[in-house]
Amino acid sequence: MSTIIDWLNGVMKYAGWPIIIYVASIAILCTIALKFVQLRYFAKAWRSVLFPKPATEDTGSKKNGLTSMQAFIGTLNASLGTGIIAGVATALCMGGPGAAFWMIVMGIILMAVRFAEVYASIHFSEAIKPGTRIGGPMSYLRHVPGGNALSYIYGVLCLIMGFVVACSIQTNSISLGVKQAWGISPYIVALVSLAFVAYVVLGGAQRVAKVSDYLVPLKVGLFVLATSAVLIYHYQNIIPALKIISQGAFYPIALTGGAAGFVVQLAIQYGMMRTIFATESGLGSASILFGGIKSKEPVNDAIMAMLSTFISTSFCFVMALTLVASGAWNCGLEGTAIVSKAFQSALGDTLGGTIAVFLSVSFAMGVIVAYVYITREAWLFVTKGRFATLFNLVYCLFTAAGAIMSIVLLFSIADAIMIGMLGINLFGIIWLLPIVRKALLAYMAKQ
Repeated sequence: MSTIIDWLNGVMKYAGWPIIIYVASIAILCTIALKFVQLRYFAKAWRSVLFPKPATEDTGSKKNGLTSMQAFIGTLNASLGTGIIAGVATALCMGGPGAAFWMIVMGIILMAVRFAEVYASIHFSEAIKPGTRIGGPMSYLRHVPGGNALSYIYGVLCLIMGFVVACSIQTNSISLGVKQAWGISPYIVALVSLAFVAYVVLGGAQRVAKVSDYLVPLKVGLFVLATSAVLIYHYQNIIPALKIISQGAFYPIALTGGAAGFVVQLAIQYGMMRTIFATESGLGSASILFGGIKSKEPVNDAIMAMLSTFISTSFCFVMALTLVASGAWNCGLEGTAIVSKAFQSALGDTLGGTIAVFLSVSFAMGVIVAYVYITREAWLFVTKGRFATLFNLVYCLFTAAGAIMSIVLLFSIADAIMIGMLGINLFGIIWLLPIVRKALLAYMAKQ
């Protein structure tokens, strides 16, 4: 097994820059082709979320369908995961404070990708049986060269993504956090997770939407309160922290010459990669959620969807600013422990550590819930709508198993799976970009 892990880690080490160039190039192309849609309709996106109109879409049966707002909340639930907690901390440790600047840059251009993938998903969504629609890359990849094979490969990768990343890795993160904080046995975490996920899975799409409606405000509220408390406590360090971030993005003052250039490369690499994986823009997960509706206004829904990329990117930056302002980013710890250190600096050891654990748990559970819907759609596509009951069982088992198993290999597999999904999905986006652009131009002409 160690040989496999070493090989996968070696691949990931050298794949970083090619992936960033590939994703950034397509994101910039989408931004230009779509006439900077993320800036042009930024205010409209906020209005759509804060003041939603009555649903105009046909969601099929109540049990299987989602509204546009439910799809948006589900997308937030999927993208506000442990990557924003431990992932951002790791990015700062590896790439320095300058990584936070490049998170923002990548997040802004990825908003155009989110728009394109969601529009394509709604446009090409199809009914697999009465009352049930399926969208996302599995549908629109059929319309590109090699589409039948690519859509099936993507569906299989999405299945593995759901079972490995959304189930096993998330519950493993929960298990480690509560064991270190409170000494709770991983087997107890496994049982509680199993019961919770079984409740969600057996309730269908509307149960997923209902639980997300509770989890997202909880996650957002707790995150905002905790980070605000730290930033208020360290208010004198906010401006210096912003200066450190901006300097680290271009001019690392601690090093000179070639070494300085290398540090800048690390800041760009870790900042951009963290945003890609944290927002999931380009992975196709959001397009699967939105593909379940038969919308009468797909451009409006795509405009709304791209705001989820901005929100998750903003969370990444706020987390980074909190870590830099508190000085926790270079305290010698790793992952969630760095976040705990930041919260403890303002809230005390007990309260700060407890909030860090609660954040990690709520963010992880949100991902698990959102991916019930996403992974089920991939399952139904790959199996041609069969074995739905078996899916429920497998999803629950992977969730419980993650709490008690060693998942070193799974972390390496997860990166490889997400890269595969990115590569295939973005190829489809580029091929279908003229269709997305035509729809947007027609929409703009009516405004």
